[in-house]
Amino acid sequence: MRHRKRGRGLDRNSAHRKALRRNMVCSLLEHERIITTPAKAKEVKSMAEKMITLAKDGTLAARRHALAELNDKAIVKKLFAEIAPKFQERNGGYTRILHLDRRRLGDNAPQCIFELVTYVPKTKKEGKEKKEAKGAPAPQAKAEEKKAEEAKT
Repeated sequence: MRHRKRGRGLDRNSAHRKALRRNMVCSLLEHERIITTPAKAKEVKSMAEKMITLAKDGTLAARRHALAELNDKAIVKKLFAEIAPKFQERNGGYTRILHLDRRRLGDNAPQCIFELVTYVPKTKKEGKEKKEAKGAPAPQAKAEEKKAEEAKT
């Protein structure tokens, strides 16, 4: 019987599971979106949401508690400065799990996207706009220049 046995073993010993949870939460907070297996995402979800709730408090004690759990000052700084203010009006439900149809090469494990609810993917247009802003001429401008040169000759 599984009475009072919570959580998933994930085929790891307790120290490895603890390190896995910490690393995945740090990766999620750093990149705001990661691809992993559904079992790992479901296991990590509670810790990630607890860290965001802790950061919403914003006290020194909360910051120290988050630092003790995550062991990365840069991630804790980003959590308190950037991520927590986005969720100030939200009471829980900070992450989502989107299941993918594809499977991982190598072991054929199912895959999912584990992301923060506020994650906004960058579009191709945004990338082009940044390149144009750096000084590279737009593709349309190049075509117009070629037509102008051909007209001169």
